[in-house]
Amino acid sequence: MNDDLKEESCWGMLVDLESYGRHGDTKHDYKIISYEDAKTQYKEHMHASHGMLYAKNDVVLWNLYNTKAAVLMQMRFDGLLGFPGGLVDPGENPVEGLNREMHEEIALDLNKHSFNEENHVVTFLHDKKKLVLHFYIKEVTMDEFRGIEDKCTQAHEHGIETLGSIRPPLFTMGDNFRGFPAFLSNQFAGNAKEELLCGLVHTKLFTREEIEHVVELTENFKANKSI
Repeated sequence: MNDDLKEESCWGMLVDLESYGRHGDTKHDYKIISYEDAKTQYKEHMHASHGMLYAKNDVVLWNLYNTKAAVLMQMRFDGLLGFPGGLVDPGENPVEGLNREMHEEIALDLNKHSFNEENHVVTFLHDKKKLVLHFYIKEVTMDEFRGIEDKCTQAHEHGIETLGSIRPPLFTMGDNFRGFPAFLSNQFAGNAKEELLCGLVHTKLFTREEIEHVVELTENFKANKSI
């Protein structure tokens, strides 16, 4: 059996979507475009929308590490980390697609926490794949965040497309790896890692310099393979 047939047999009915969300994508595969250009010049491309829910949280763990905030990410069916969301269906706009996916994947109560156009932060283009990715961010209270987490297991796609919610640890421990740098060494779907880093700067939870430092710590570990 040749490689193409092996690939198709493994993906079955999902074979047409196989290239989206691959872990082999890098930040260099994506460029930032305007929201308006995405909806006009690239309207024939495949579009996807993802959302970051977060709550500020100043709890200090063990009198050492400021947790900064709770951010909701998830383990996907393919073993990669990402944000809730997905492909926009024909006839939907990016926000409508995001809200539908949020309800399906984490049982988000759209009467209380639906996303809108004002929550849009950045749009990326993967020209080779003809894929446009819209990223949105919404702040909630810590109590609301816990309630959203609790409901995730009630979602229609829980145990199917999504295998559980996770919070990235937003602190770095004394060995300069465990904590956030270690989290960033995981495998992420598509450009979810870049979305996370962009989101943390946008929300002012991190400065750009702080993000660059954390990324440098992650890369140093990968290069040295030791803590």
